[in-house]
Parts: sequence; structure tokens; C-alpha cells
Amino acid sequence: MADNKEVQSPCISVCSMNEKTGFCHGCFRNMDEIEKWWDLNNQQKQAILDMLGERELAAFD
Repeated sequence: MADNKEVQSPCISVCSMNEKTGFCHGCFRNMDEIEKWWDLNNQQKQAILDMLGERELAAFD
């Protein structure tokens, strides 16, 4: 059976955009991803979440 549990937002209430990368300092999503989050399905949300770790690591290289 598929898990229909809603994928939670990665927002940690540190809402400030990095002008160089275009990603939020708190959740590492771009503005488009943040704006559309609630309209995405769980698969689309999970795909974004899967990228965030790489973005975070790249921000500290």
C-alpha cells in the first residue's frame, strides 16, 4: 500500500535568500520551489527534498 502521508515542508523559519545561489539560507529551496510547494504532489516534494542535502553541502564548499 502506498504511503499517502503528506511530505512536510523543509522550512525552518530562517527565510532569507542567498543572492549568489538563489537558495534560501534556511531550507535551501529556490523561490519557485517555495512558492509552488503547496501545489506539488508528494512525489514532486520528495524530489525537491532529495536535492536539498547536495545544495546545503555545496553552500559550504
